[in-house]
Amino acid sequence: MRTSRSSSNASSTSTPSSASSDNFQIFVKLLSGDTIPLTVPSDTTISTLRQLLSLRTSAPTTDIRLVHAGKHLTSADASSGTSTTPISDLLPPSSTLHMALPIRGGMPTKKIKCTFKDCKDGAQRIVGDCSFCQGHFCGKHRMLEDHKCSGLEDCKKESHERNADTLNTQRTVAVKGI
Repeated sequence: MRTSRSSSNASSTSTPSSASSDNFQIFVKLLSGDTIPLTVPSDTTISTLRQLLSLRTSAPTTDIRLVHAGKHLTSADASSGTSTTPISDLLPPSSTLHMALPIRGGMPTKKIKCTFKDCKDGAQRIVGDCSFCQGHFCGKHRMLEDHKCSGLEDCKKESHERNADTLNTQRTVAVKGI
């Protein structure tokens, strides 16, 4: 009789584990850094998960982008390409998803133009920035003389002083009487 009780206990312990396999726990890390734990049915789709997160975070469904292991999850993420694929087929149990910034359309970032009079060329990064007049210049106008820099005289004076200091430190003194 004792063996039958132990077998009935074993069957009762296996029932909750099968019930837990119907649920799927995931963690969603928000842009603010907070983490939301979610327990959802294992047949939940990505679009349904987005709707749940939209209700939870008050963000529009269209702005919610989910990333797992560097891959953006879309409604059609599966080998079959259908939107009815459950998240249990896409994600491992107890996985962490990250919310990403929404994709914004519009104009691409504007390139910096050369600040020399009528030049239409793009400015060179770093080497085209003038530290004396704070301008941004293309390859033709990046030199101080080429863009007629207002700080050209200051630059020449600074360079002259630096060279004079260097020469003074390297001056040799002749010893007389040897």
